[in-house]
Amino acid sequence: MSYWKHESAIVDDGATLGEGTRVWHFAHVSPGAKIGSGCALGQGVYVGNDVLIGNNVRIQNNVSVYDAVTLEDDVFCGPSMVFTNVYNPRAAVARKNEYRRTLIKKGATLGANCTIVCGNTVGRFAFIGAGAVVQRDVADFALLVGVPARQIGWMSRFGERLDLPLKGNATALCPHTGDRYELRDGVCVLAQEGNI
Repeated sequence: MSYWKHESAIVDDGATLGEGTRVWHFAHVSPGAKIGSGCALGQGVYVGNDVLIGNNVRIQNNVSVYDAVTLEDDVFCGPSMVFTNVYNPRAAVARKNEYRRTLIKKGATLGANCTIVCGNTVGRFAFIGAGAVVQRDVADFALLVGVPARQIGWMSRFGERLDLPLKGNATALCPHTGDRYELRDGVCVLAQEGNI
């Protein structure tokens, strides 16, 4: 077994977990789940069958990653954040054939207690603040807060707020890495990696 699990955790037969992944107290990984290497699943985490998790993903305590969710490499899921997979649930109406796929792209951070409504994509290195409710797609490097979530800025790969306007054209440097970011017609891109 190339991964580690606490004795209280359940990893169902058929689940795939990569080298060095750690599964902590009372977590449950379903048989169809595919989890990469170097991941950490905190206490009380649940991972469904139709779930794909990349490498070096951090899922904090009490997060359920339901069917139809994909987490790319280096995603951070804060404590008690929420995924959904049915847009309009009713207890009396079966909608298991109506799951909407959710994609969280590489390096994104999902803050504690935030909610990602199903059917949306969170862009690369986006940063969702604690308690925010995301109801639409999120751009790469975008910083969102509030209910409903609204964009208030841009974040670097390192997790530092960038001195960029929301719209237009501008440039900014990450103070930790020296990475240069450009805002091009309201789209933020990593233009040049720093030397730090």
